[in-house]
Amino acid sequence: MLECRGLTVHYGRINALTSVDLDVREGEIVCLLGANGAGKSSLLGAVTATLPARVDGSIRFMEQELVGAHSASIVKCGIALAPEGRLLFGELTAEENLRIGAYVRRDTDAINADLHSVYELFPRLLERRRQLAQTLSGGEQQMVAVGRALMSRPKLLMLDEPSLGLAPLIVREIMRLIKRINQSGVSVLLVEQNARQALQIAHRGYLLEKGRIVAQGSASSLLGDPRILSAYLGEEERLRAGSPDPHCSTIKEMPHV
Repeated sequence: MLECRGLTVHYGRINALTSVDLDVREGEIVCLLGANGAGKSSLLGAVTATLPARVDGSIRFMEQELVGAHSASIVKCGIALAPEGRLLFGELTAEENLRIGAYVRRDTDAINADLHSVYELFPRLLERRRQLAQTLSGGEQQMVAVGRALMSRPKLLMLDEPSLGLAPLIVREIMRLIKRINQSGVSVLLVEQNARQALQIAHRGYLLEKGRIVAQGSASSLLGDPRILSAYLGEEERLRAGSPDPHCSTIKEMPHV
């Protein structure tokens, strides 16, 4: 479905990504893990053509080359992004923000039907549909951001840090809904700081460090990878997974993300 080959992203003389190969197959949830500044958002921005940067290499979606394409045409191809920070229009209502997600469409009846489907997925938004987005809770705003992306009828939904700033209970709900979206037939590329939660719902994952892929594999294998255990899962998860004492490891501890 999505194939990145030799993907390199340059901001002037600085490389945010270097020769990245990544795939998302039809029906999968693939998570992309990495510390702040590793290049995760740059990868999503390269796919959606929303970066003020030079992009080299190849990005193919459903056999169509995307490098050089405009962002609106990429949305029409079937890719949607729910960005980090949600980026809602605060002075518009929840429903107005949702409808903006269908800006490339002209099928009014189908748009209304999809809006109804979003409300079935997120019943709270039906209650809040006339409320200004800036007055919604963080979890409700995240639901609007995901719902807005779904309004374009994507084949691939990309989510950038959907759990950021949310309470643990809301994070679990968001993850449950991501899995439900995937089960409806939408493939998902998930950038997430909560590695354990992401890997629990993902089929496969990649670990990005300093713009390069340094590990990849099934979600279960990455849950046992000492690099991820030491850097991203924390002491409780490390003990639960049966990892050796980190003081006996040669892998340097990295900050939590």
